[in-house]
Amino acid sequence: MGKLFGTDGIRDRANQGNMTTELALKLGRAVALYFKKQQNPEEWPSIVIGRDPRLSGTMIESALAAGICSAGVDVHLLGVVPTPAVATIVAQSGALAGLMVSASHNPFYDNGIKVFKGDGFKLSDAEEAEIEGLYFRESESLPLNENVGTVYQLGNASEIYTEFCLDTVDEETPLDGLKLVLDCSNGATSDCAESIFKALGADVVVIHNQPDGMNINDNCGSQHTGDLCRRVKQIHAHAGLAFDGDGDRLIAVDETGRELSGDQIMAICAKAYKNRDELKNNIVVPTVMSNVGFHAAMKELGIDVETAGVGDRQVLELMLEKGAVLGGEDSGHMIFLDCHTTGDGVVSGIKLMEILKQSGETLSSLSGVMSPFPQKLINVDVKTKPAIEEVPAIADAVKKAEAELGDSGRVLIRYSGTQPMCRVMVEGPTAIKTETTANLLAAVVKDVIG
Repeated sequence: MGKLFGTDGIRDRANQGNMTTELALKLGRAVALYFKKQQNPEEWPSIVIGRDPRLSGTMIESALAAGICSAGVDVHLLGVVPTPAVATIVAQSGALAGLMVSASHNPFYDNGIKVFKGDGFKLSDAEEAEIEGLYFRESESLPLNENVGTVYQLGNASEIYTEFCLDTVDEETPLDGLKLVLDCSNGATSDCAESIFKALGADVVVIHNQPDGMNINDNCGSQHTGDLCRRVKQIHAHAGLAFDGDGDRLIAVDETGRELSGDQIMAICAKAYKNRDELKNNIVVPTVMSNVGFHAAMKELGIDVETAGVGDRQVLELMLEKGAVLGGEDSGHMIFLDCHTTGDGVVSGIKLMEILKQSGETLSSLSGVMSPFPQKLINVDVKTKPAIEEVPAIADAVKKAEAELGDSGRVLIRYSGTQPMCRVMVEGPTAIKTETTANLLAAVVKDVIG
């Protein structure tokens, strides 16, 4: 049997590989058949679909909808909404499942599909495997005539998500007096982020909120904060918030124009939650990609750390297992389980800005809770993905680098779960040593499997 799902849904270049209309139609049917078995037979089943504004979105959306309807399930189209809005609406609406058509932070020519269950949580590995089985077998009988599904437009999806975000705070205007710059990455938050933060009392300036289908994530958003840093300094804002293309990530910029990583944001939130006695079980859940400095900061604060594998699904699974309310990735995926079932860039921004306002400090001052070790991450395009430890040249290079770094750094080499890419990450005692070591390792990876 083949493999469809990566670390976060299915992703590929649109109209090629694992992101064709043929695949989307079959996947929509498989998802519908899987969840339909769990539906009360006396109720007519439905699935919701959202998308980001990239060019191929409506194409993939239409194919998914056709597949779902062919299995006798209705489709409610949400239009352009952030990924966490799909999780919100599926949980509120009683739909069987929710699908998001997005390639997250990837360029416009890629696309992807993420799947949420009826409770707003993402699929487990076992559930993904069952859906893949249905996809590849195609042995289920399909309904005829009057029992096929129908496609409907849900016109108020953005309003539902906006109300959800506003309900995550207790005060009516908790951000009153804050001047903020929002970078919407020409993506899914372009139509909703400004109104949400204004409703919370902030003075808001928005950049990169004019999507044209091809400019999503193009030198903007959470992956490229240069414009945001400059605008924050230019207008003397208190902070800048950058979302990715589908709105489930957050990267912040402080009042000096300095970018804060997801680890730094999570450290600020962990400290505030602990001080308010809201850090359930005194646990925070980062991933293996989190900076050594984050672990040092948590130790200083007396907060227990449970480390998950890469991917927000793995973070969530460990959070649920350990009873944690806060977890996330250095990339900016953060999960506040006291508010949401999935990573949400807008909610993360609200939480961070609420802490900023209540503290009376600057964001640069708050970020002092953590001192990041110098880190270098290099993405190397690869042709194959053999086990890293089974490639002698790479394994030997890693062993040598780790011996040289000793206790003052670490090396992590792993494959992307969504792209043909190997990520080489090094942390070290100095920026020069870190970059030199990362470049040497990346060169080895490129030479052997690039």
